[in-house]
Amino acid sequence: MSVLATPQKPFSEEEKLAIEAQVERLISTPFFSHSRRLPSFLRYVVTHTLAGNSDYLKERTLGIEIFGKDPDYDTANDPIVRVTAAEVRKRIAQYYQAPGHEHELRVALPPGSYVPTFQPNRLQTSIDIVEGGSPSGSREIPVEIVPSRPSTPPWRWLTAVAGILLALAIFWSFKARHSQPTAFAEFWSPILASTDPVLFCIADQTQYTAISLRDADDPTHLVTLNDNLTAVVIDDLSAVTKIAGVLQSAGKPYKLRGEGATTLSDLRTGPSIIIGAFDNAWTLRLLKPLRFHFWNTKDMTKFGIVDASTGQVRWGVDRTQQMTINNYRDYAIVARFTDRVTGQPTLIAAGIGRGGTTAAGEFLTNSELLQQAKAQITSPAAKNVEVVLSTQIIDGEPGKPTVEAVYYW
Repeated sequence: MSVLATPQKPFSEEEKLAIEAQVERLISTPFFSHSRRLPSFLRYVVTHTLAGNSDYLKERTLGIEIFGKDPDYDTANDPIVRVTAAEVRKRIAQYYQAPGHEHELRVALPPGSYVPTFQPNRLQTSIDIVEGGSPSGSREIPVEIVPSRPSTPPWRWLTAVAGILLALAIFWSFKARHSQPTAFAEFWSPILASTDPVLFCIADQTQYTAISLRDADDPTHLVTLNDNLTAVVIDDLSAVTKIAGVLQSAGKPYKLRGEGATTLSDLRTGPSIIIGAFDNAWTLRLLKPLRFHFWNTKDMTKFGIVDASTGQVRWGVDRTQQMTINNYRDYAIVARFTDRVTGQPTLIAAGIGRGGTTAAGEFLTNSELLQQAKAQITSPAAKNVEVVLSTQIIDGEPGKPTVEAVYYW
């Protein structure tokens, strides 16, 4: 039995409608309806296959998009995608083994693959007809063999029509929900869609210090030398590695540059991702015209985020408390916008304290948190967004980010 489409012959609109209706019929049965994970998985792989995006259906991508995994998660130690696919295969087989499904369109998920296949819903044979009275002009015409059935009472026709209308309602509801891009894809689109490499601008500081180096001939012998080093805060590096994972998964090239070495000309060459707040001048400059931006007292003992709509500091950190007990609530700004000066897509991830920047990096790679922020955006025309986050710091370690406020324009 042949499949409905090949790489040379994409799915027709009629085939797509039939397949999507069959998938909804599948997941409405007890084989799937008692699970949230299995229907989501099956819908996702079918939708992308019908759209011609089967190359996108890889284990890591499915883990990120469906299950909210980090872009750099270990697929060897976390087999959730493989386990879910195996369970979907089993449930599909159980459905078609049940009586009454013999002549339905068949959906399958081949072993070792995440790309579903589809087969026609009726048995077919063919006959030869002769064109122009000559056997040499014969061509093969498919003929559907439909089993004869007894006449159907009128009330059964009404039931069948009601079932079709219900299936169509389910299908269009599914279509409306899944025709829109995910919050993750929508947020990252301006950065990833550009043809130019991404520039990472990270906070760096020059440290004048003594360093200990080991003797090559005698590694147990240490020699202390005065030196000046360029240092990066480890919390900022955590955000950089998470975000870099997103770029690498999308095949997006990027380059890394310290704040002190970054110029306006650099920021005008393509999309930029700017990490860090009070140790990165570019963050403070580019956020200053926006609704949410950073603030501090002159003696640098108190820091906060200003809401320009009221002129008030709505979220703040007392450095004395931060340094004394290392247990406090930190705050961060994530902003994605087209900067008016550079004309380029710009992404800023910056916390008041170091834990806030780590939380910003987690937010940017977490599909669930991005969806929470997207849910507060009511204008489909919005192109720019600012998000204020909070996170509880306990013994210097940040907890899960919480969305405090969202502004879009």
